[in-house]
Amino acid sequence: MNLTIQNLAALCSATVEGGNSEGLVDSAADIMSAQAHQVTVLSDMKYAKYLQNSSAAACFISDKFAAEDAPAGVALLRCADPEMSFLTAVKTLYPEQTFAHQVSPRAEVDESVSLGANVHIGAFSTVGKNSSISDNSEIFAGVHIGMGVTIGKNCKIYPQVVIYDNTQIGDNVIIHSGSVIGADGFGYKFRNNQHVKVPHVGNVVIADHVEIGANTCIDRGALGSTVIGAGSKIDNLVQLGHNNKVGKNVIICGQSGISGSCTIEDGAILAGSSGIADHVTIGQRAVVMARSGVSQDIAAGTQVFGSPARDRKVAWKELAALTKLPELLKKFKALESRVQDLEK
Repeated sequence: MNLTIQNLAALCSATVEGGNSEGLVDSAADIMSAQAHQVTVLSDMKYAKYLQNSSAAACFISDKFAAEDAPAGVALLRCADPEMSFLTAVKTLYPEQTFAHQVSPRAEVDESVSLGANVHIGAFSTVGKNSSISDNSEIFAGVHIGMGVTIGKNCKIYPQVVIYDNTQIGDNVIIHSGSVIGADGFGYKFRNNQHVKVPHVGNVVIADHVEIGANTCIDRGALGSTVIGAGSKIDNLVQLGHNNKVGKNVIICGQSGISGSCTIEDGAILAGSSGIADHVTIGQRAVVMARSGVSQDIAAGTQVFGSPARDRKVAWKELAALTKLPELLKKFKALESRVQDLEK
């Protein structure tokens, strides 16, 4: 899509300063690589050096930032929040592809299924008995939806997703390819020298505005529900065990694993490759840093690191001390040698 800089600024709540306001913009790029006819963003002044030599047609910049060294050919798009204005520009310049919503004749939809207005179901998808899909939701090719599943409005379920029976999904939910929602949890009792499977008769409940990345698995509850709160975002390749309660606006990054019956409170962040033991509570807005292993409750608002995870500052001091071990060993050996000489 082509837009004049002036039109783009108007759409993004920005004002034009310098440059050619009637010049055309057709795409977006980062500030280190933007070329002519592209728009970029300067959200942190530590990248200002890249603006000085930029060939971009326009650059979103904060009202509070000075940019005296900007090239004359770059139009500065002054705004209150450059990052959000830039995101609006990207969405405008790269509109989503639209297609006619229909139920493919090659899909298998049980006659008891309730479909809202303007629902799309792609080829080779299946929808089980007594399920419902609300207005404007898109079920892409090769999706399996079990029995008694409810899917809200404006959802996108990408190819090869599997949604087990009785899952409840709210409005504006996105589930990416390969994810499995509602499989049995990993629960067994060891009796008579064998592992006896624990029946899982619960379900998964996903609230509004949740996004779930590709190849992520969310297990159903053993008796109750595994719950994902509104606005939470779960990355690719995450394992979320049975009976977990994930609060609102939680971030769970890729390759994290959460054991069963945990509580992740509102606004918490689990960075990449985090591991959480069962029955642990992560407090509101707590941060579990990358590759940390958590075996005990984490208080609200704290940051932890390491395995076992502990306060970030303490963990970093311990790591700093470990780097000094070779030097300390040398000193120890030297002192040991001196003591031996004195004893002689």
